[in-house]
Amino acid sequence: MRQAGPEAGFRARPQVPDGKGETGLHDAISSLVTLFVTIDPAGLAPLFVALTAGMSRSEQLQVTLRGSITAFCILVVFALAGTAFLEFFGITIHAFRIAGGLLLFTIAFEMIFERRQERHEKSASNVDRVRSLAVFPLAIPLIAGPGAISATILLAGTYAQPVQRVELILILAVAIVITGAVLLVSPQVDRFLGSTGRIVVTRLLGLILAALAVQFVADGVMGFVRLFTRT
Repeated sequence: MRQAGPEAGFRARPQVPDGKGETGLHDAISSLVTLFVTIDPAGLAPLFVALTAGMSRSEQLQVTLRGSITAFCILVVFALAGTAFLEFFGITIHAFRIAGGLLLFTIAFEMIFERRQERHEKSASNVDRVRSLAVFPLAIPLIAGPGAISATILLAGTYAQPVQRVELILILAVAIVITGAVLLVSPQVDRFLGSTGRIVVTRLLGLILAALAVQFVADGVMGFVRLFTRT
């Protein structure tokens, strides 16, 4: 991961063929890391185990598929229409970067100090185990939560061209597929990691997300600085 953060590479996307493929791959990996850390599949794994306790393997697979597809569709909508939504309300992408970065930092704080898990468990415990389990709470708010939606809109601001939006949708698909795969193997992973391993992984992901969040805020502030210096 580059020291300059996930968006620095996007702004420096070259317009010449030389090195473009390597830069694009680096940008895609940075975007994937942002989404993956924000969704936090490792933190969702024990919740998925609790929510699907008593279900057969086929039922767990069905819940995972429905939840993943629903979450993917939600994030795609925000990837395609998120910037238009901001423009409709007169919100600049710089302002949203700052607000989104602060929100992601709050989520990172909760991950590091184990408060995010408690909030998710509270949301999950208030839901009856019915067929809508895949939509709520799995798809919303566990997978496609406020953090993932904010990160998607932030990334959509840097993937402005139609071809780049297709690239972003593919990145979203990869992130959701990885998340679904983690959920499917979560019973085995949960037993393997144990409580200590789960805490270590969650805090490590939280630290990474905090750094990404700070970079989003810094990019937003610098955007405002450049905007005001031109006027």
